[in-house]
Amino acid sequence: MSAKPNLHTILSPRLLDIYDVTDSIVVIIDVFRATSTIATALYNGATRIIPVDSVEKCIELGNLTGGITAGERDGKIIPGLKHGNSPAEYPRSFIEGKTLVLTTTNGTKLLHMALQSGASEVVTGSFPNLSALCQHLVQQKKNVFLGCSAWKDRFNLEDTLFAGAVIEQIKSHFTIHCDSSLMAENMYSLHKHDLKSFIQHTTHWHRLAQYGLEKDLEYCVSPDKANILPFYQNGDLVIA
Repeated sequence: MSAKPNLHTILSPRLLDIYDVTDSIVVIIDVFRATSTIATALYNGATRIIPVDSVEKCIELGNLTGGITAGERDGKIIPGLKHGNSPAEYPRSFIEGKTLVLTTTNGTKLLHMALQSGASEVVTGSFPNLSALCQHLVQQKKNVFLGCSAWKDRFNLEDTLFAGAVIEQIKSHFTIHCDSSLMAENMYSLHKHDLKSFIQHTTHWHRLAQYGLEKDLEYCVSPDKANILPFYQNGDLVIA
């Protein structure tokens, strides 16, 4: 019987370089709100999403592709871009058939870091596409790294809770000797029945709630509302 692949949880982009992600699947997790928005826009018919790590590149690619430029820094829409990082901004009536060029504080940065570190595959995950992600990870039979985008390299709870939700579903298919994964799963197990009230204690909730984004944040921890798998391919995120 062949050995099970390994699974690790990386709690912050600052920790990425101590792991060898070569030939592995890296899952980019940025629950509030980049990877929730990515899943939602693709689910609602966006042709592709181009993730970029700078505002200048976002504007440049928007002009080149005719795409919608979007992004935030510290929870606010960046001057010069047309849209923000709210899943609610991308209903089917608006985004279907269009290209979205997106830059965010944490998630798009980690995505580019993972690619530069030799990951063989990069996908994105959040509660709205939990089941699609879990199904894919089990099918691929490859080593997996759950990469939490955190907040400016500082640990955050919501990304770690999502890692725990993934681990709870797929752990029987993987070898897991990783304390951060054990912690993530235990934390999720403790709070999965009161997730929407528990996340209101997080620093990111308090930061974004100042801008009236509570409905956004509740959506971002609602499972399978946009149940597709965003997959990075030739510079674009598309549905796998």
